[in-house]
Amino acid sequence: MSQPGGSTGGSTGAPRHPRNSATAPSARTPTDPATARRVITASRLAFGERYPDFKLSPVVGLICAYEEEANIGAVLAAMPTEACGLAVSTLVIVDGGSDHTDQVSLDAGAITFVLSENLGHGYALRVGYALCIELGAQYVVTLDADGQNDPAEIPTMLQPLIDDEADFVVASRRLGRDTTTDRFRKAGVVVFSWVMSAMGGTKLTDTSNGYRALRVLMLDDVVHRLTQSQYQTAELLIVCMKRGWRIAERPTVWLPRSSGTTKKGKNYLFGLRYGRVVLSTWWRERKASGHPPLPSGG
Repeated sequence: MSQPGGSTGGSTGAPRHPRNSATAPSARTPTDPATARRVITASRLAFGERYPDFKLSPVVGLICAYEEEANIGAVLAAMPTEACGLAVSTLVIVDGGSDHTDQVSLDAGAITFVLSENLGHGYALRVGYALCIELGAQYVVTLDADGQNDPAEIPTMLQPLIDDEADFVVASRRLGRDTTTDRFRKAGVVVFSWVMSAMGGTKLTDTSNGYRALRVLMLDDVVHRLTQSQYQTAELLIVCMKRGWRIAERPTVWLPRSSGTTKKGKNYLFGLRYGRVVLSTWWRERKASGHPPLPSGG
């Protein structure tokens, strides 16, 4: 096994236990929590057997992937091993599926956690957050497996955390450059950013971007409050704003998918479901009470 930030090697081999992918995340019903606990517990044991006594490097590039074998290899090849003077580990959470995303990830030398069933992007992210907390990371940068985020911009995303200017950094395609052509999605980015900025009493331009840099201290404070199986980008941002953590944006380039089609569903379905998560999370956190967050910066 590699040292933190290094390669795990491709010779380990991917787990070939059966995995359930009967329906894509955009079409599936929400995962039953009992099922999720069973799957995550078993998968965590398998991960521990593959990586005994493992510790992550200070920075983790976290990628959740569902049937992205055609795209994730190029993303992993572009991942840096160092950013802002700190070592970077690449952690891939394979969210079930029937293709060979897990094998591509292992062959690329990424630290690979395989869920035996497709639970949904929200569950996969929470597994990744929990591993980062448990295994000693200080900062997490989340990015997509489909090639829409450029790993070369990780230092740009990470620097405000290193400089203790923010606890949560959101990439903005509106401050940067959006090279895609879907005008309906672009309009949705504007609308939801306006709504969530109003809810949080702040000014954000791109609240649905999955390219984010996060302080692990902040994740340790909020991860137990996350419940969504999909569209967790909105839930996490709202919870962190309500908890008083510092939010910043950095301009980035938004690229088209390398291949295939989005798993988030048609535009109108995505908009409805994303909007439901925004409103339900805001209402839940508005009513919630609790202790203030820990001091920023650790």
